[in-house]
Amino acid sequence: MKPFHFKQFSIQQSKKVFRVGTDGVLLGAASTVNNAKNILEVGTGTGLISLMLAQRNPEADIHAIDINENAVELAVENFENSPFRNRLKVFLQDYKNFNSKEKYDLIVSNPPYFEENGSQKDITARQQTELSFGFLVDKSLDLLSEKGFLSVIIPFDSGVLFEEYCFKKSLYLHNKIQICGIKNSKPKRLILEFGFHKKETNESELVIEKSPRKYTDEYLKLTEEFHQFSK
Repeated sequence: MKPFHFKQFSIQQSKKVFRVGTDGVLLGAASTVNNAKNILEVGTGTGLISLMLAQRNPEADIHAIDINENAVELAVENFENSPFRNRLKVFLQDYKNFNSKEKYDLIVSNPPYFEENGSQKDITARQQTELSFGFLVDKSLDLLSEKGFLSVIIPFDSGVLFEEYCFKKSLYLHNKIQICGIKNSKPKRLILEFGFHKKETNESELVIEKSPRKYTDEYLKLTEEFHQFSK
């Protein structure tokens, strides 16, 4: 597969690993990363999100894990070929068994978002066979620092249940971005950020395209430090 080129780094891709997609770009560009010194990405795939966060915060050290051996090998290659290589580490690790002595200021994930079904396409990356939403939250509770964030991108239809589950676990919604694929369409994704401290939720909406392949000014603004295309 052809590599995907961004302004400061490139992503080598493979048919065995979930490819670069808009969800990952959005989460990498929108997550609250400014004050995060230690970051964990769960399910890194190609390493895209970790690379974006490393570019956005030059002080952050980033650990990335994935259960897929092919993904880890690919992420290692992409990290090593980037200008951020000294601050990025990737591990072949199941989040269920992941342990760390340090706490993370940001845990970020583009988790599997379909319930288990009969399809074999990208089964680990796209279906909740290895990492359910509930377990993602429960495990993250133990690994977040006191002022840390859990930042995820999930289907819009899963938002209410995800928010309710986090609330039961005393994780409070700080930021919520409702994402529409094209102008006047129904929302398809949510970026949600949770922390341990109560605060008023900052809510916003992002439309990706104003017409097919014509990106909105807000999307171009969000991704201007990464994408090489223009208006």
